[in-house]
Amino acid sequence: MNIIIITGASSGIGQEFARQLDTLFPGMDEFWLIARRKERMEALSRELSAKCRIIGMDLTDLVDLGRFSELLEIEKPRIRILVNSAGFGLMGETQRLSLPEQKAMIDLNCTALTEMTCRCLPYMQKNSRIIQMASSAAFLPQENFAVYAATKSYVLSFSQALRQELKHRGIYVTSVCPGPVDTEFFERAEQYGKTLAVKKLTIVPADRVVKKAIRDSYDKKALSVYSLPIQAFHVLCKLLPHDVIFGIMRRLKS
Repeated sequence: MNIIIITGASSGIGQEFARQLDTLFPGMDEFWLIARRKERMEALSRELSAKCRIIGMDLTDLVDLGRFSELLEIEKPRIRILVNSAGFGLMGETQRLSLPEQKAMIDLNCTALTEMTCRCLPYMQKNSRIIQMASSAAFLPQENFAVYAATKSYVLSFSQALRQELKHRGIYVTSVCPGPVDTEFFERAEQYGKTLAVKKLTIVPADRVVKKAIRDSYDKKALSVYSLPIQAFHVLCKLLPHDVIFGIMRRLKS
């Protein structure tokens, strides 16, 4: 049985991956949609032509992860594509965010992504793809977004190293690093702080980010960065000392 697994499939980018991959792979045996909100995934499944298995689970819960591993052992699927898109961020000064909230970002963005990747790898084979949702926040430490940016730096570093490790198996890992995307992300992220106005000028639709991510994954690229402003930001972060960029960002804020 050939399958595609998508985490964070109840909203935003995860939903968009499901829609676009459904169009591109009409012969796939099953899509496994994973998130906590089952009713949203059930509604999404009615839009898709593929057979969908709705897996309501908390990716940070070891019991749920254990059940997922048991399901893999029973079904023994061939995972053609794994999309790890579950994640969230909170803006605000580190000292003002609660420790449980900051730990939750680490647990979901880093630990759960690693758990899902490692648990799925034994069921992947040559020409399988892993698409990891990182962020342009991975390019640079982010004041008032410190933990989130650090988690996405982890995702980028982990995924790039994993890509090298899996070359001999012909499994390709693509890290997706968009800037602001027009999803529900900001409804939660801006509880305690606000996005810089200049960042909101670069906001893009989720479907375009996903379309490029899928194309870049197909082309076996290590990195997928949508839009010229974010591509320029990526280059800037490589060329300039971070302290210089921090100074520019503070001036934009004042």
